[in-house]
Amino acid sequence: MQKLSEKEARQFSPLTLAFLGDSVYELMIRTAMTMQGNTAVKNLHDAKIHLVCAAYQARASERVQFTEEEQAVFQRGRNAVSPNAVPKSAVPADYRKATGLEAVFGYLHLSGNTGRLEALFQEIWNMQTDILEKNKNNKE
Repeated sequence: MQKLSEKEARQFSPLTLAFLGDSVYELMIRTAMTMQGNTAVKNLHDAKIHLVCAAYQARASERVQFTEEEQAVFQRGRNAVSPNAVPKSAVPADYRKATGLEAVFGYLHLSGNTGRLEALFQEIWNMQTDILEKNKNNKE
């Protein structure tokens, strides 16, 4: 795949970056889960849906340390969501933050910054126990 410069990647609309970033993020989640061992697909799916939902991504986006450039991409993605686009299953604020996080993943992927993409993903992956517990408590 052709790598774009950071400047070229920034030229894409934030929602286009989020469109791509959604797939990149989910593929990374699926890969990490698969690497933990051969498991029934139903169990993998049930676990995955907790890690790719807007609530999880929103909590993760609040905790990660974005670079200055990533923060700018995140804010563009977060601010680009129209109120009519939010699914009924998501809280609007969480959906906007999740879109911002996905925009960052799309931006890093397009610009070929795989090292940073992996580091950011690992940071998010490592906080899952804490985030899932907090999301569970917030629903009760």
